[in-house]
Amino acid sequence: MLKALFLTMLTLALVKSQDTEETITYTQCTDGYEWDPVRQQCKDIDECDIVPDACKGGMKCVNHYGGYLCLPKTAQIIVNNEQPQQETQPAEGTSGATTGVVAASSMATSGVLPGGGFVASAAAVAGPEMQTGRNNFVIRRNPADPQRIPSNPSHRIQCAAGYEQSEHNVCQDIDECTAGTHNCRADQVCINLRGSFACQCPPGYQKRGEQCVDINECDASNQCAQQCYNILGSFICQCNQGYELSSDRLNCEDIDECRTSSYLCQYQCVNEPGKFSCMCPQGYQVVRSRTCQDINECETTNECREDEMCWNYHGGFRCYPRNPCQDPYILTPENRCVCPVSNAMCRELPQSIVYKYMSIRSDRSVPSDIFQIQATTIYANTINTFRIKSGNENGEFYLRQTSPVSAMLVLVKSLSGPREHIVDLEMLTVSSIGTFRTSSVLRLTIIVGPFSF
Repeated sequence: MLKALFLTMLTLALVKSQDTEETITYTQCTDGYEWDPVRQQCKDIDECDIVPDACKGGMKCVNHYGGYLCLPKTAQIIVNNEQPQQETQPAEGTSGATTGVVAASSMATSGVLPGGGFVASAAAVAGPEMQTGRNNFVIRRNPADPQRIPSNPSHRIQCAAGYEQSEHNVCQDIDECTAGTHNCRADQVCINLRGSFACQCPPGYQKRGEQCVDINECDASNQCAQQCYNILGSFICQCNQGYELSSDRLNCEDIDECRTSSYLCQYQCVNEPGKFSCMCPQGYQVVRSRTCQDINECETTNECREDEMCWNYHGGFRCYPRNPCQDPYILTPENRCVCPVSNAMCRELPQSIVYKYMSIRSDRSVPSDIFQIQATTIYANTINTFRIKSGNENGEFYLRQTSPVSAMLVLVKSLSGPREHIVDLEMLTVSSIGTFRTSSVLRLTIIVGPFSF
């Protein structure tokens, strides 16, 4: 009786001593243990999980504190806190040494573990930190790791805080984050640990007191090349107009607007950093940033002489004589060249010649009405007919009579410039009784510009 009491007191003193030693912070652990920075103590390494094929020859691996055991697959590990040791009869055809049953009950006074259970194994496979007790049982003396404690399915085992008994009667970690039993704030992220959990701020946030505060990345370390916008937990970069984000999502690259579209400018597009500009050819000016408008040089500056008149056309100007009349024609106040009837040379010539000028754009769509000719003097009992007398050798024009005294010049072939055409349009007047016949000519100078605008 006294011997049993002495062993009990010795065991309690040993347990108390172990509890006290567990509060000491270790920086190094013995073989079979690794340092747990969260729990600030050494924890057992489960070799059965991390060592491939730890046991050979059909043996099963059983983890224990600081090492592991290789036992027959038929071996049983019985943990009993209160019941007296029960002898197990060997199976038929086997001996007691190979029955595969390992029991622990009579060592209740010397095999107490901090988790409240017992560990026993066959002496033949005891590790260096094992002591062989009575009846060939091995008793673990080091502090127990609550992660893996074999037990009898008929009895509950006691697991350390942060662990729970599994269906296989071993202590397994409780995932507080999944179970929702953590106490992390709504703005924090729960990180599960072995036997515990930790509360951290999500990426882009930093902890200030008990709260997670968004980092203002644009002020702290602006990595954007142009514009930085802070968002919850992160930041985004944007570029100024005319630029686009590069593949690294930080730098900006110039957009070549001229390459993306051929309709930005009426004539020529010039790419510039962050923008583009439009250019026009000589004789034109840019209007509304993109279109080209003809410059009227006759209203600004020209090189025409005093005896010349300036005629503006699309893209330039030309100087023509103010008096275009040639002998035997003379200029009248109506700006007409008239051949006097008294001059014998005028009998076979048109009575009058009128000089007109017009300009059209290059590649104008056809057919197109471009000029109307009309009689200025109407005689009674006469018939007027119209024709193109000269200047239509390639068939670019057609003269359509629109009334007894007028006709319309029609462009039937597209003209490309710069080019000048001189077309004589004749109106022939004949009396109805055939006693009177005369003609007049309109000499039309058509200047085709170099562009279609």
